[in-house]
Amino acid sequence: MVQPPHTMPSLRDKYMPELVARISHTDAQKMKRGDLALAVRSFVGEWLARDGENVDLLLQRDLVTALINTILSRQGASIMPHEALHAPVSAPIATSVPANVPTETMAYERPAVLETPRSTSLRATVQVIKDSIQPLLMDRIDASAAAKMTRDDLSRDLTGVVSELLTEQKTPLSGSERQELVTSLLDDMLGLGPLEPLLADETISEVMVNGAKQIWIEQKGRLTLTDVHFRDNAHVLSVAQRIVNAIGRRVDESSPLCDARLADGSRVNIIIPPLAIDGPAITIRKFSKKKITLDVMEKFGSISPQMKKVLEIAGRCRLNILISGGTGSGKTTLLNAISKMIDNSERIVTIEDAAELQLQQPHVVRLETRPANLEGHGEISMRDLLKNSLRMRPDRIIVGETRGGEAIDMLQAMNTGHDGSFSTVHANRPREALMRLENMVGLAGVNLAPRAIRMQIASALDMIVQVSRMRDGSRRVTYISEVLGMEGDVVTMQDLFTCETKGEAPDGKLNVEFINHGLRPHFLPKAAYFNLDKQLLEIL
Repeated sequence: MVQPPHTMPSLRDKYMPELVARISHTDAQKMKRGDLALAVRSFVGEWLARDGENVDLLLQRDLVTALINTILSRQGASIMPHEALHAPVSAPIATSVPANVPTETMAYERPAVLETPRSTSLRATVQVIKDSIQPLLMDRIDASAAAKMTRDDLSRDLTGVVSELLTEQKTPLSGSERQELVTSLLDDMLGLGPLEPLLADETISEVMVNGAKQIWIEQKGRLTLTDVHFRDNAHVLSVAQRIVNAIGRRVDESSPLCDARLADGSRVNIIIPPLAIDGPAITIRKFSKKKITLDVMEKFGSISPQMKKVLEIAGRCRLNILISGGTGSGKTTLLNAISKMIDNSERIVTIEDAAELQLQQPHVVRLETRPANLEGHGEISMRDLLKNSLRMRPDRIIVGETRGGEAIDMLQAMNTGHDGSFSTVHANRPREALMRLENMVGLAGVNLAPRAIRMQIASALDMIVQVSRMRDGSRRVTYISEVLGMEGDVVTMQDLFTCETKGEAPDGKLNVEFINHGLRPHFLPKAAYFNLDKQLLEIL
C-alpha cells in the first residue's frame, strides 16, 4: 500500500477540488453511475500520472469510489468552486480536440470518456490485470478443448474461472471491468486479440499494424493512429499465424510474406521479420457488409448519372473491361459493382491470390492461388489457374488483379471467345495501364515483338475505367476510356468521360466536375447487338 501521506483519504482530499471543478454536484446526480465512474476513473488516471503518484490498482479503485460518493453527497457540493457551479457537464468531461482534427478521428485519437465505452483508462486497467491472471488461467483450462468451443460457451466457462482467480488475487472488479476482461481474454483465445474491436467497427475500412505498439486505421478516407496495441511482437506474430493457419497457409522466417483472408472475406497482407524491421506488419482491408452498387456510387458522387448508365451498358454488352487505379482507390469495389450487370445464366470463373470478390450470381466458380510448401513444391500460380479455367467452359473470366506474367494468358482468353471478362491493374492513368500490361506480358517470358503485344492488347481490351482516391479521402472514377485499335505502333484510345477538380469547399471536400466528351462510342455495334444502342446514344 502507499504510505502516508498518500493514503486514500489524503488523495481524495487532494483531488476532490479538481473533480468538482469538472463535474458539478447537480450534474453528477443526473449521470448514470456507470458513466460517472468512467469519467472519474479517467480523471484519476490522468492526475496520478501527472503527479507521479505510485498507487496500486486497489487503492485507485477505493479512491474512485470515495470521490464518487463525495461528489454525490452534500459535502461535494459545499466544496465546489463558485465558477464551477454553472459549468455544463459535457464540456469538462469530453476531452478537448484541436480544431483542425476531423471529428471522425476523435474516437481514436483522444476518446471522449462518456462516448467511448472502451476508454483508455478502462483498457489500461483491464490490461494490467489480464497480464497477471492470463498465465494462471491457461494453467486451469484445456487450451485445445477451449479452441473447439463456441464463443458463448467459452465465455460462460471463463467467467467462472476468472471470478475465482480475481478472488484469489484479491483484485475486485466492477461488472463492466470483469466483462471487459473476459472479452479481452476471449479475443486473444479465439479471435484476433486487440484487433477485434477495430474489425467490429463498421466505420473503419482498413487496419494497419506496424509492430506491437502502433496500429493505424482508415476511417472515412483518413488515416488515424489508435491507442490500441499488442503486448509485444510475439503477440502480433501469434495473431498473424492464426490468420494464415485458418486458410492453410504459413508465415515464418522461411516464408515471411503472405496474402490471406479472414473468415468474413477481408483481405490480409502479412510481412514479418527479418523483412519487417520494426516487427510484424499486418494490413487488413476490411470486407464491406454494405453492398456498393453503381447506384450507391452515383449517390456518393463517385460517378455521374451518365457514367453510371454507360458502365451498366458496358457490363451487359460483354465488354472486356480493365479497371485501373492506385492502392486503396476502390478497384475491387468498382469491379464488384460492374459485375452485377452480368446475367444470372452465365458461368463465371474468378481467379485471385486471396479471394475477396463478392459476386452475386448463382453460377460462380472461385479459384485461389496456392503458395509453395516447405520443400518449395506445390505452388499454383495465377497462370496455372488461368490456363485451367479455359477448360472449365467459362462464359466470363474475372482476374482479381493482374500483376505478372498471367497478363498474356488473360489477353489470350479475352481474344478467344471469353468476352465480358474483367480485371484490375495498378496504374495512375489509362495510358499507363496499357504500358503496365505490355510490361507484364514481357514477364511471362513470351518472345513477342512489342508491336505484337500491343496488337494483342488492342484487340482484347474494349474499355479502361480509371478510379482514383483523391486527397480529401473520396474515391471517384476519373476516366472512362475506350481502346479503339492500332495506328502504326501505338494503341489508340478515346476518353468518353473524365473528371476534373474545380477547387475545394470550406469543409475540405473537393469540388469536381464529370465531363461528358460527347464522342460516339466505339462499342456502339456491340450495344446494338444487345438492343442497347439507343439508350447509349441518348446518354452520350
